[in-house]
Amino acid sequence: MKTRLLTSIGIILVLAIAFILKLFVSNYFFDALILLIACFATYEASKIFTKMGKYNNILIATIFPAVLMLALLLCVAYDSSIGIIYTLVIAVAVIVLFFGITFLLPILKYKSTKLEMKTRGMDKQSVVKYSVIKALNTSVVFIYPAFLLLFLTLINHFEDLSTSFSNLNDCGGWISFFVLLFAFLIPIFTDTFAYLMGSLFGGKKLAPKISPNKTISGAIGGLLWCVILTIAIFFIFDSVPSLSSILNSAGITVWKLVIISLIGSIIGQFGDLFESYLKRSAKVKDSGNLLPGHGGMLDRFDSYIFMAPYLFLAFSILFLVL
Repeated sequence: MKTRLLTSIGIILVLAIAFILKLFVSNYFFDALILLIACFATYEASKIFTKMGKYNNILIATIFPAVLMLALLLCVAYDSSIGIIYTLVIAVAVIVLFFGITFLLPILKYKSTKLEMKTRGMDKQSVVKYSVIKALNTSVVFIYPAFLLLFLTLINHFEDLSTSFSNLNDCGGWISFFVLLFAFLIPIFTDTFAYLMGSLFGGKKLAPKISPNKTISGAIGGLLWCVILTIAIFFIFDSVPSLSSILNSAGITVWKLVIISLIGSIIGQFGDLFESYLKRSAKVKDSGNLLPGHGGMLDRFDSYIFMAPYLFLAFSILFLVL
């Protein structure tokens, strides 16, 4: 418990420093943190899939988030001529390109591939078929968690997407700061109070075959406290006249945040359960041991994987309908 607490404090300090640097120095500091999370999480997911018998290219999977982030940042830099829709199309194109690379490599390395297939007891099928399967498995890892997590990068650059969100031009970076803070706090609030409420009230298990320690009372408690604390965070920002004006100009109201956080908390809990399902399928307790007391990076940030694209979509719709 002490180790877990110390690691949690360390994570919070790193996030706090990244937020300060983002607001007062450059957005790219937070991009660096997101990339670090994405690379480690993708590496761990790739290993989990391998243990499940879904053989993939771990090296390419680990490199992929860096290339995809570079593509996203270039799109952000040229947003005036690209726009958000084309940015997402280019991201999909990068996934397709890497699928092609992952498919061709085993064919080009024919002899080593045959040896790999023999070691895995798959030498009765053709190299081409094996390459297709391996490329498809790797592409799944490109999407989960890499592509989905990197929606945090787009959230981090909301104001830079001036073609799509022209109403955010005069927000001074506060909107992306607010939404990104919101994105990180939803799972923290939900997980913390789900644990506390579950420990306090106990009761029926939420998904005993996937995650036996989670209870329905904990899930509901985490959800309710997440909404309550979201309201508190909104009023803290709204109490500062200059920030209140920025939130109002972006169309962010307390009731809209309540709805977004409510759905976000549910999606975050689903992301946690989904990663638990993958670990059970792979027969592993943790995705890794990078974070003492927490397991791997994927264990710590699993709630963000599905929530990041949801929040980007939700706030994009909010900003566009003004």
